[in-house]
Amino acid sequence: MKPLNEMREVVVAGIGLVPWRRYEDQEIYDFGSEAVLNALKDADMEWRDIQAAFCGSVYQGTCSGHQVLKEIGLSGIPIVNVENACSSGASAVRLAYQSVAAEIHDVALAVGFEKMPRGPIPSTAFRPYELKMGFNFQPANYANEAVEYMTETGATVEDFSLVTVKNRKNGALNPNASFRKPVTLEEVMNSRMVARPLRLLHCCPLSDGAAAAVLCSRDRLKSAKRAVTVAASVLVSGVYGGANPVKSLKFPAPLDMVELSGQQAYELSGYGPEEMDVVQAYDTMAPSELWNLEKLGFCKKGKAPELLREGVFEINGRLPVNTDGGLISRGHPLGATSIAQIGEIVLQLRGEAGPRQVAGARIGLAHSRGAGPNSAVTILKR
Repeated sequence: MKPLNEMREVVVAGIGLVPWRRYEDQEIYDFGSEAVLNALKDADMEWRDIQAAFCGSVYQGTCSGHQVLKEIGLSGIPIVNVENACSSGASAVRLAYQSVAAEIHDVALAVGFEKMPRGPIPSTAFRPYELKMGFNFQPANYANEAVEYMTETGATVEDFSLVTVKNRKNGALNPNASFRKPVTLEEVMNSRMVARPLRLLHCCPLSDGAAAAVLCSRDRLKSAKRAVTVAASVLVSGVYGGANPVKSLKFPAPLDMVELSGQQAYELSGYGPEEMDVVQAYDTMAPSELWNLEKLGFCKKGKAPELLREGVFEINGRLPVNTDGGLISRGHPLGATSIAQIGEIVLQLRGEAGPRQVAGARIGLAHSRGAGPNSAVTILKR
């Protein structure tokens, strides 16, 4: 592997999405391959141009990437299946990025897909005794963290509800979102309790879906005008003392994983949080958008609710956040989510986001967080 200052430039040549919904009559290889074909079309490339593929999923079984790509044509290229919880897609993008940056390949594909069961996420990322104690009920884990956040900052359930209101309003502008109907503050506050203080509309919906991205060296681009450069692709795991899903071990640590991933991405890209024009912040539960924005350095701890109320995070605000509706509106097929986040930043930087377009967007950040725990940050620029 070459030193970072000798790695070649990597660009996103194309992205591909499918509408996120319940694909009752289709399997992952049906809509997963559709996302790949959409990305190839967007990149103005053919399948034979792809030299390696990295496929993110969580619950889809052995060699699920092979099954998806078999629908297009097995061509002998290396296919790598990536399972890294909710950061699986971003991990696949990172591997594709590293492959091209290190000049191992010139064109690589990252694809994420998932067909989700109904009900809460059946997380298996815990020890047997933790599963028996109920640690795999994610709303409860986030509820514990939300209570701690409220105690430390003074944030309220109404603040969390305003995140949902904003993201559902943005999602109404996204034709690929699972939920496209705006909701009122009253509707969110009156939705049924799931894990106190979190109510149903504070929780992201699970859905089926797929997203893909074609990454390549600049000289392999078919349309340089639409190219978006990968300025940083970072993945870190949890640190003792950080805000991990299970706090069974708590030792002093200078940074938790979200802070660490953000700082590494800023250092690698040469850009700071103050230079981001648009952000995809991980919002699997509404309050997590607020504390993740704080941990990524966009404001001081406890300040995000105030900025939310002031409209800073609106599409026409100073720092637009989750312009496509985020997980709250778009849905959450685990393996595909973080590639869709990156895809939204690509659309914004190209100026192709339609009614949700952020004026003059040139630099953007996508963040995902998942069990393990993991935190992934991707910074893109025009």
